This record gives sequence, structure tokens and C-alpha cells, in this order.
Amino acid sequence: MTITSDVASVATAGTKVGRVRWTIVVMIFLVTIINYADRATMSVAKPEMSKEFSLNAAQMGWILSAFGWSYVICQIPGGWLLDRFGSKIVYFGSIFIWSLFTFMQGGLAGVTAGTALAILFVMRLLVGVAESPSFPGNARLVAAWFPANERGTASAIFNSAQYFATALFGPVMGAIALHYGWRAVFFFMGGLGIVFSFVWLKMIYSPRQHPRLTQPELDYIEKGGALVNMDQPKPAHPITRAELELDSVERGGLKTMSARAEDKGTPVQWGYIGQLLKNRMMVGVYLGQFCINCLTVFFATWFIPYLVEQRGLNILNAGFVASVPAICGFMGGVLGGIISDAMLRRGYSITAARKTPIVGGMLLATTLIICNYVDSYWLVVLVIAMSFFGKGIGALGWTVVSDTSPKEIAGVSGGLFNTFGNLSTITTPIVIGYIIQWTGSYNWALVFVGANAVIAVLSYLLLVGEIKRVELRKAEA
Repeated sequence: MTITSDVASVATAGTKVGRVRWTIVVMIFLVTIINYADRATMSVAKPEMSKEFSLNAAQMGWILSAFGWSYVICQIPGGWLLDRFGSKIVYFGSIFIWSLFTFMQGGLAGVTAGTALAILFVMRLLVGVAESPSFPGNARLVAAWFPANERGTASAIFNSAQYFATALFGPVMGAIALHYGWRAVFFFMGGLGIVFSFVWLKMIYSPRQHPRLTQPELDYIEKGGALVNMDQPKPAHPITRAELELDSVERGGLKTMSARAEDKGTPVQWGYIGQLLKNRMMVGVYLGQFCINCLTVFFATWFIPYLVEQRGLNILNAGFVASVPAICGFMGGVLGGIISDAMLRRGYSITAARKTPIVGGMLLATTLIICNYVDSYWLVVLVIAMSFFGKGIGALGWTVVSDTSPKEIAGVSGGLFNTFGNLSTITTPIVIGYIIQWTGSYNWALVFVGANAVIAVLSYLLLVGEIKRVELRKAEA
């Protein structure tokens, strides 16, 4: 049975079963807020830090990009760790370690510009390594816990946390930096993440292991296409037919041989990656995510410095002002998922339901360039708010990954997608840093970011084609 034919039969059933799956997405949402707030610490610290250590815009561009280098390199290994050891324990280690390295950055003092550049670059590299399993883990949990007709909303909720992070923590970090110095920003965010890592360990389970998940809710999400067996403990010996028959009796015949085979697990075969790279749909999705992520990176790295250095705001006001487009991006992110799932429930194909918000949202995001033609910073905020509202609507890349990833390598597939998407985490800070260094202005930087939104639209229109789950050919593995 296909996902689209299942939608009609499960669309109303979700209101008659439990809501445990939504507690999972709340946890993903909260940890993603901390994730993006930790990434933004350097943006908040940048104005004072660069003065203290005499770092120019190009040097800060390299520091801001350091996270992306290791984050990209470690995406596929991070996905492999998720597939090998499961989402719960790998994600716990990820949260704890990235928070520890964030905390440690606050201890930098009494060094020269060259030493500061080297130490900060290395520390940000280590944060990137630790964070690498996070978004593949998010997508993996959503694929395991949500049926297809709710997956867009669930993915949009956790993806929109990137905006909520700035809306919530932008003013907080700005106030901390103003009153206690830039180092306190790292101490605060790192300590918060360390505490939350233990909350995660307590709250997260796979569907079949969750103590509060009812059988009706498990049946509902499984029937709707959730990959509920991904994190099942793998048996130490081959599954016998007697075990299959006994399991079928215990589950009232609901668990099939294919489901038990899924429990047994499929070892990762790296030849599968080649098949994904040869798939035109996936190449288009990868290119689109690279360009969409450029807007996210600009907002997380250079937006607050833009408000301080080109628009003349102090760091506290910049934190409050940055929260306005962040809230709009959050609203757009949730709305994009709702629109997509609503279209799916009304009978539209997955292709139409996913592409429509992405293309429309990214067209709206191109309005960022208008900032170069207005003087009032409130008009700037309004324009950027509209732009990031559009970007939020269009940020359904992880939903597309949940729809398209082969079930055999869901974690690795998410890691590969995030590898390409986060190449812009490397390039965007460096390119913008050199643009500012060479021109003394942010104007061409905004043009660069707007151009990426246009390319994202063209990628989904011209390359992606039909959106469907990739079927791997074992002969090529």
C-alpha cells in the first residue's frame, strides 16, 4: 500500500488515539532551540570579541565558518552512528559534548589575535563535530514516530525552532553580553545545554519501547508509514520461523515477517550513497537545501553584526530587533508544514504538497535585497521579517528527506542531505566576511543571500521532479 493511499484511511484516526508522538516532537523542538542558540553565541559575541582580539571581518568570517567544516565532514559518520546505536544515546552524547565545548569558549582570555583566531577556530570545529548527528537524528525520529500525513507538520515544528531560538535567546544573550560581557554568553548557553542533555536521556524512546505509547497509537503511526522499527534492539542470533510465528501470535498477527526483518536491521552498505548521488531528485533536493541554508546561516552569523555595525544598534537592541524576523520565520515554518500536510490530506500528491510551500516561500525570501534601498532600521526589520517568514514557509527540506530516504539507511541519507545543505555553513560566513572586508558594506552580502533563494526555487522547479521514496538496488551496493 502506498503512502498516498494510506492517507485517506488514517487522516481522521489520529484524533482517536494517543498523543505521545507529539511529546517527542516537543523534545526535538526544545533541543533544536538550544542547538541554534549555541550556534548564534558567536554572532552575539562578535562585536566585542573582535574588538578585544583585533579580529577583522575576514578573520571573523573564518571563525564563523569553522563550525561548518567539521559539521559537514561528520554528517555521514554521524548518520552512521545513529543507524548503528540509535537516536536516543547518540543524540544525548551530541548535546552534552557540543554544550561542553560551547561553555569552554567563554574561557578564552589574554591571547594575541593570531592565537585567538586559532583557538576559536578549533573550538568551533569541535562544536561542529558534536552537533553533526543532530538534524539527521531529528529527521530519523520524525520518520520513526509520525505517519506521512503528519510528518510535514512535525518536521516544520522542529525546523522552525531555529527562528524561535533567536526570538527567545537573542534578547537574553544580548542582555547577558551587555551586562556581564561576551564570555558569559558562552557560559550560560553551554551550561543550559549540559542540563538539557540529561532531560533528553530521560524523555526519549523509540516507538516500541516508549512506556506510555498505547497500542492504538502505535498501530496508527505504523499504518501511516512511520518506520517504527528503526531503533529496535538487534537480535544476537538469526530470527527463526518459530520466533516469527510466536511474535505474530503475541501481536495478534499485526507484526509481519517483513517488520521482523526490519527489526533485525540491515547493515549499512556504502555503495548506497552512490545511488543517492546519481538520483536527479536527490541532487535537486541537496542543491535546494544548500541555498535555503544560506539564509539560515546569514541570520545566525552576520545578522546581529549587520544591525550593530551598519544600522548602529547596540547589542541589546540588536538582540530584541533580531527577535522580530525570528518570530516571523518561526510562524512561517509552522505554517509551511501545516499547508503541506493540509494539501496532502485533500488529495494532492506529495510532490505538489511539498513543492508549493517551498517555491512560494523562497520567492518571498528574495525580498531581503530590498533592505539595500531603505534607510530606517524599522523598515529593514520589516523587510527581513517578511523575507524570513517566506524562508520559514519554504524550509521543508527535512520533510522531503523523511519522504524520500531509503529505510535501509535513513540516518546516513539524512546525514548526506545535511552534508550538502551545510556546505553553505562553510561558504556563507567566509564569502560575506570577505564582501564586508573588501567593500566596507553589507549591501552586496544581502544580494548574495537573495541570489541563493532564487537558485533554490530553480532547483525545485527544474531538477527535483516527482518526490518519492528512493528504492535502493542491492546489486549496486
